[in-house]
Amino acid sequence: MREQHLPLTDRGYYLGPLFRRAAERHGAVHVTLDRPLDTHPALGVDLTYAAVADIVEDLSGRLWEAGVRPSERVVVHKTDNVDIVLLTCAISRIGAVPALLSPALAGPVVAELVGRLRRPWLITDRAKLDGPLKELELPVRGVLSVDEAPGAEPLTKYAGAERPAAVRLHPREPALITHSSGTTGIPKLAVHCPNTMWNRLIPQQAMGWPTRGETAALHMSFVHSRFYHLLGVLLRFGSPLVLITDPEPAAVAPLLARHRPGIVETHPNTFVLWEELADAPGAPLSRVRSYGSTFDAIHPRTVRRLLDASTRRAPWLLQLYGQSETGPVAFQWFTRRSAARADGRRVGIGIPGFTRVRVTGTDGRPTPPGTPGRIEARTRGRILTYLGMQDRYDRQLHDGWWEMGDMGYRSRLGALYLIDREIDQIDSVHSNLEVEDVLMDRLEELREVVIVPGADREPVPVVCVRGERTLDPERWREATADLPAMAEPRQWRFEELPMTATWKVKRVEITRMLAAGVHA
Repeated sequence: MREQHLPLTDRGYYLGPLFRRAAERHGAVHVTLDRPLDTHPALGVDLTYAAVADIVEDLSGRLWEAGVRPSERVVVHKTDNVDIVLLTCAISRIGAVPALLSPALAGPVVAELVGRLRRPWLITDRAKLDGPLKELELPVRGVLSVDEAPGAEPLTKYAGAERPAAVRLHPREPALITHSSGTTGIPKLAVHCPNTMWNRLIPQQAMGWPTRGETAALHMSFVHSRFYHLLGVLLRFGSPLVLITDPEPAAVAPLLARHRPGIVETHPNTFVLWEELADAPGAPLSRVRSYGSTFDAIHPRTVRRLLDASTRRAPWLLQLYGQSETGPVAFQWFTRRSAARADGRRVGIGIPGFTRVRVTGTDGRPTPPGTPGRIEARTRGRILTYLGMQDRYDRQLHDGWWEMGDMGYRSRLGALYLIDREIDQIDSVHSNLEVEDVLMDRLEELREVVIVPGADREPVPVVCVRGERTLDPERWREATADLPAMAEPRQWRFEELPMTATWKVKRVEITRMLAAGVHA
């Protein structure tokens, strides 16, 4: 039975056969890495769709031989590298459920999340077992390692194992577990199924049609569901891939200059870092036709610099607004012309046929245009549940509408504007995010600025300056003269900001650090 003839509720997006299907259509297309795979280091960094498909099937054989079976949960928590993706696909191929935990998570957080998963398998490495996970009691079924590690079975032990037939779960069964950003505390485990993933994939495929076949350079969290949907789009269209683990401009610039990507996607904060590439030797961004930004709103200054770096006739930046629980729920394009007058708080409109967005007041009713309220979304791509936290999931869901946790408003034409996360609001500032956009525009030396509530709920700006230079107090005073009154800025190094796997700043954690007297 062909999938396009199935009813909507029976269609599914499956990660297990992803690379093999792509290899059957575009087998010789290149996949370039910036470091060798930890699972197959001898293969180097220059691969193809066909070679990657073989790696996925080889890994699935090893996992099956090790004892992993359909519907069992398998945690992947290891040092950041592209083999996280290939292990995820291999686990899915044999019908098990990958549970992806960010390499950046602290050991005790990993232990708590593993406990919620109820005796999963764990795939990790020596760096984690000798580091953050050392001396932690992890209630797991078994520990497998991509290298030689104490207390773990190395996957190399099962090299050459027979490759089992692929297993296909029901479209509404759990098939992937990721976690929320954890910006306000311990992350929640989001349970995805093939059907909800399919409902996220299809609109993204439509958006990707204009750039089909272009070389794509990606630096994204390999444990986030967005990466797997973008991968599904790019593999379908046969795009050569450049997969990046090290985002530092000195490492990225030569790689991009050599491959001249037409598509570039990364986290908004990484794009701020990559503003340096706009005039870097070799013009690494000169052939970009489409930038992709998700996970968080992006500063207008950054959009303008990225688009101006391209020599293509009409480049654009596609911004997606959403979260792990919903997938993208609103979108918008920036062109050079629209970026010149862009409002960084505008995050676009709902995706026709797939998502609807509304803003409600304290009474739960939609607010009039221009009136702030809570942002809610209705989408077929919503996760099944929070694992072990069904009550928390139910509290965010009202008659099919999901609370995004953000405050915003809609224009008369239906465009959605983001004000702030509800938990981050400060009474004396209409929008922290809006003030941050203004400051990034006025002070080009800023790498980042984050406004958080201080001990008395006063706005405290925490700033990071490029090159670790000292912030010029006179320039700061001029830039903030017509803005809401704020405390004196605290200058930190960018690396000192607490962040999630997708480089979202943990504002609540900064507030806690300031209250504790931390001086960065």
